[in-house]
Amino acid sequence: MSGADQTRTPVQQALDGFLRALAARNASVHTIKAYRTDIEEFVTFCGPEELRSLDHLLIRAFLAQLYERGLSKPSVARALSSLRSFFKWMGREGMIESNPALLVAAPKLPKRLPRVPTMEEMNSMLDTRMPEEAAFAERDRLILELLYGCGIRNSELTGINIEDIHQRQGLVLVRGKGKKQRLVPVADTSMIALREYLPRRAAILEQHRHKGESALLVNLRGSRLTTRSVGRIVKTIAVAGGLPREVHPHTLRHAFGTHMLEEGADLRAIQELLGHERLSTTQRYTQLTTRQVLDVYDKTHPRAK
Repeated sequence: MSGADQTRTPVQQALDGFLRALAARNASVHTIKAYRTDIEEFVTFCGPEELRSLDHLLIRAFLAQLYERGLSKPSVARALSSLRSFFKWMGREGMIESNPALLVAAPKLPKRLPRVPTMEEMNSMLDTRMPEEAAFAERDRLILELLYGCGIRNSELTGINIEDIHQRQGLVLVRGKGKKQRLVPVADTSMIALREYLPRRAAILEQHRHKGESALLVNLRGSRLTTRSVGRIVKTIAVAGGLPREVHPHTLRHAFGTHMLEEGADLRAIQELLGHERLSTTQRYTQLTTRQVLDVYDKTHPRAK
């Protein structure tokens, strides 16, 4: 052991080893920096404590000190998560016998309801021309129409095959979680987008000799579109249309349920359309509309002013 190592406390030396292990696993610079920031504070708090003296009481005292300094619950939760990883690594290295951080409960974080685009925002995005950022305008419009018009999941969207579309009946066969299938109505606007897209799809499959491709949605090389690509496409078009960067495919599914509920749809019908196994999952949408009702009440009722 070098002289420099001898001047560092056991916990500091353990942190050095942990950071080296992260670097060896090709962790990003940002990840390593975040771990170092969180754990260095704990190391300073511990002082020259021996590794085997570190227990859950010390960790709780450290977190209490973070609260006293005014750190938010998410920041404290992140610090605890970093410590759990640090102690887990020390356990694997045989430095400690158990992970005391597992005995410390994480702070309860408030459940944030997703920000759902309004009906006006959705109609504005869908009724205008696809932006220049859309690499395959006909397909990208169909993606948005199906996500919002059918309320389907990203994975369900990319799993649709060409034979799953029943144009005459206006239905699409969707394969949901647990291999469960359901038929979902397809809006007229979605059918229009579909008819505009199919000739382009056929041309691409012909060009790349992928005539046997069964996927409804394909990329410019004729292969089935991935959920990752759909996420990128939705975000790009949403941002170009003036919506927040947080918009992703599931946001449009939330918008589908929320807007139907606002327009008076029965909750159980929405449950069926979304493919929710439990009604309690669908009832989350009532929280969104309740919040909007409260906003209107606060702004308009004379006794609320």
